[in-house]
Amino acid sequence: MSAVPILLYHSVSDNPPDWIAPFTVRPRVFAEQLDDLVRAEVTVVPLRRLLAAIRGGPPLPARAAVLTFDDGFADFYWTVAPMLAERELPATLFVTTGAIHPPGGRPNGSVLPPADMLNWRQVAGLDAYGVEIGGHSRTHPHLDTLTNQHLSDEVVLCKHELEDALGHSVANYAYPHGYNSAAVRRKVQRAGWDSACAVVNAFSSTADDTLRLARLTVRADTPRSVFRCWLRGEGAPDAPTRDSLSTRGWRLYRRARARFTDQPPGRPDD
Repeated sequence: MSAVPILLYHSVSDNPPDWIAPFTVRPRVFAEQLDDLVRAEVTVVPLRRLLAAIRGGPPLPARAAVLTFDDGFADFYWTVAPMLAERELPATLFVTTGAIHPPGGRPNGSVLPPADMLNWRQVAGLDAYGVEIGGHSRTHPHLDTLTNQHLSDEVVLCKHELEDALGHSVANYAYPHGYNSAAVRRKVQRAGWDSACAVVNAFSSTADDTLRLARLTVRADTPRSVFRCWLRGEGAPDAPTRDSLSTRGWRLYRRARARFTDQPPGRPDD
């Protein structure tokens, strides 16, 4: 069971809005991290290849990693994609469909604060180029606090919107903020999603749960030494892991708060 870092990025920018700045990596640092991957002889594989290995398919290279990006920031199109293409690295982009700009209009709505987001033409272009597009809900809520109908909207309709826009099926989902529960995972599976990424801040592996894949969050303040440790399979626990008592308690608190407010508190470490 080899440790596989599924690296989670958000924005890659020199001038992010304040709300996403702690989760934004500067382009210069991102380039260094990609070069560190190459120098460390880590093979970046598509998410589907990790999933195949988990299900008993062809084994992964001795040192493998997966690149994922959440939300759908416009800098993926202008900054990230060219860097990946230069190094011939695959990646999965999980988009919040309500934050994507439709042709000639404004986004359909999400709880994300204002930011420069992708438009549907760019999403389709990235898909055509070979970037895997996945779902990240419609409005980016805390899924584990929602009613059944609201949860269906965020899981099922997100899939329909992406498939209508791209003209083909989409397979992989990522939970906003990483928040999920047994009920959420069942809903995702029944909606036809093949896998789902959480956060967990642990290494994935061929023993991981395909509906709760562990990822490592790359933040603005992630030291290069820590990043290099991850590439060696060091510095984090291995999945699968169980929810801690604090995680379960935080979920109960957010559910209780959601009954009295429209928006659950805070942006977590996702």
